[in-house]
Amino acid sequence: MITGSIVALVTPMYEDGSLDWDSLDSLLDFHLKNGTNAIVAVGTTGESATLDPSEHCKVIEYVVKKIAGRIPVIAGTGANSTTEAIELTQAAKNIGADACLLVAPYYNKPTQEGLYLHHRKVAETVEIDQILYNVPGRTAVDMLNDTVLRLADVPNITGIKDATGDIPRGTRLIEQLGGKIPVYSGDDATAYRLMLAGAKGNISVTANILPKEMSELCALSIVGKAAEAESLNQLLAELNQSLFLEANPIPVKYALCRMGMMKSGIRLPLTPLSASLHEKLDQALKARNLI
Repeated sequence: MITGSIVALVTPMYEDGSLDWDSLDSLLDFHLKNGTNAIVAVGTTGESATLDPSEHCKVIEYVVKKIAGRIPVIAGTGANSTTEAIELTQAAKNIGADACLLVAPYYNKPTQEGLYLHHRKVAETVEIDQILYNVPGRTAVDMLNDTVLRLADVPNITGIKDATGDIPRGTRLIEQLGGKIPVYSGDDATAYRLMLAGAKGNISVTANILPKEMSELCALSIVGKAAEAESLNQLLAELNQSLFLEANPIPVKYALCRMGMMKSGIRLPLTPLSASLHEKLDQALKARNLI
C-alpha cells in the first residue's frame, strides 16, 4: 500500500509553454531529499489537460527513470473517453509506473453506472494498480460512495483519492470500505482530519513547496497523533489556502517560480497568477521563509 505524502507534481515549463526538463529533474531531487513518499506525474496539478499524449507519456517516463524505484510513481491517466484512459493507462504500465490515478470522466457527466463501467473497463483491460479520483468541483460529476464500494471489488482498483473536502462523507467511506482499499485525501486544507479518521495519505499540492512538512503532517496524522498534527497543520493553513487563490496549478507554479525552482511557464487556457494576488501569496511564502 502506498501511504503518506504523495505530491501532485507540477510540470515545469518555459515561458513559451515548452517543457522544462532540467527543472523537472531538480524538483524530483527536491522531493527525494525531503521525505515525499510517492509522486503523481501528470495529474491535474501537472496540467494533464493541456499536455498532448506524447508529452504526457514522456513526462511519466522521465519521472519513472529518474526515481528509479526509490519511491512509487503514480501516473495520471484519467480521461473522459474510456478508450483514451485505457491507452494512457497501458502506456504508463509499459513505461514502468507503479500505479495509475484515474480521475472520474469529466464534462460528459456520466451516470453512476457509467462511472462504474468506465473504471471497471479500464481496470479489467490494463493490469496495473489503479487509484480512483473523485473531484466533483472540477469534473462536474460526483462518484458516490456506493459506486466506490462497488469498484472496490475490482481486483486492481487499489485506492481512491477523495478531493471533496467533505470529512463526514470521507469518514463514512473509510468505514464502509472496511480496509478493502485505502482512501487518500485530495484536499490539503482538510487532509489531516481525513487521515486522523483513517485515510492513508494525502495527494497534495502543498507538498510541491513544503515536502518535508507535508510528509511529517501525514506521518503524524496516520498514526493518530492528533494534537501534533493539528499544530503542524495550523502552520500550513495560510499556505494551503493561498495555493488555491486561483485554479490549481496557477498559484503553486507562481510560488515555485518565486522560490527560484522553475520558470513561470503555464499553458493556455491557464494564465499566470493575477497581479492583484501576488502580494497575498508572497506573504504566505514569506511566513514560511520560502522567499
